[in-house]
Amino acid sequence: MPAYKRILLKLSGEALMGDDAFGINRATIVRMVEEIAEVTRLGVQVAIVIGGGNIFRGVAGGSVGMDRATADYMGMLATVMNSLALADTMDKAGLVARVMSAIAIEQVVEPYVRPKALQYLEEGKVVVFAAGTGNPFFTTDTAAALRGAEIGAEIVLKATKVDGVYTADPNKDPSATRYTTISFDEAMSKNLQVMDATAFALCRDQKLPVKVFSIFKPGALRKVVLGGDEGTLVHV
Repeated sequence: MPAYKRILLKLSGEALMGDDAFGINRATIVRMVEEIAEVTRLGVQVAIVIGGGNIFRGVAGGSVGMDRATADYMGMLATVMNSLALADTMDKAGLVARVMSAIAIEQVVEPYVRPKALQYLEEGKVVVFAAGTGNPFFTTDTAAALRGAEIGAEIVLKATKVDGVYTADPNKDPSATRYTTISFDEAMSKNLQVMDATAFALCRDQKLPVKVFSIFKPGALRKVVLGGDEGTLVHV
């Protein structure tokens, strides 16, 4: 039995790159969609927020000295591209996906409308939220916290390259150990970089738990959804 009925999955754009320098690695996105499909087959309602780092990284050199708001809007458009790629891969895998954008580009994707998003989730469709919050100066982590709270998700699953939150950087400190659970306050006092501060505060205020896990570990998403000991649970 799944531990959660409705989840918000936060994917970084970098996760789609695989071993490539930037862009979307086909094999990587197909494998991710297989993991998502497995979870939907358990009857879990899945919403996704995706970053744009994999695309924006390819043009980041040109953004040096650029106005921050302009650069952020470019990043938002990168997330729309990733969302379309993700939805297309899901459709080919037999899932029904809907992309909803926080900025209006109606010829490409439909606008984000909360009741419609909730309806799609109830119908068993996977909803991909694109363009972050629609505002510059906010990260896609904050978009994940915001959308998670709006749709009544029971948990935000932050998919990363590491399999949880550690006492120190496991790549630099071999004695670093993984937290199974940790409170928001403890994570803040120890300055553990789980999410950006705005997203973190929003999740804490809304009592919305966050689970940090590795999307590169096969079967990890399913294990998290079933309530297994995978990753780190950050809670109130």
